[in-house]
Amino acid sequence: MICSTTNEIPGREIKELLGIVRGNTIRGAHLGRDIVAALKNLVGGEIEEYTKLMAESRDQAFDRMMAEAENFKADAVIGIQFTTAYVMANAAEILVYGTAVKLK
Repeated sequence: MICSTTNEIPGREIKELLGIVRGNTIRGAHLGRDIVAALKNLVGGEIEEYTKLMAESRDQAFDRMMAEAENFKADAVIGIQFTTAYVMANAAEILVYGTAVKLK
């Protein structure tokens, strides 16, 4: 399936808009990661534990969006965007959404 952040696919014509598809996940850091992150925060630099957590969250949300697009029998998802929001202390939501389309 073609995935794009643009609203069109070069060289392809959109035949039908199938609807908005989305995927999300809410993840919280666990105590072990928080302790390591707090220590790294004191000395500066990248906090790899959180980087890994966010990458896993983005992948899971993206996979859920793609599963929804497959249910629509879409050929592509266009206009893909990611957003993040804090839900509560130490927990964040990752949301990815786009428009499922059929191509000619």
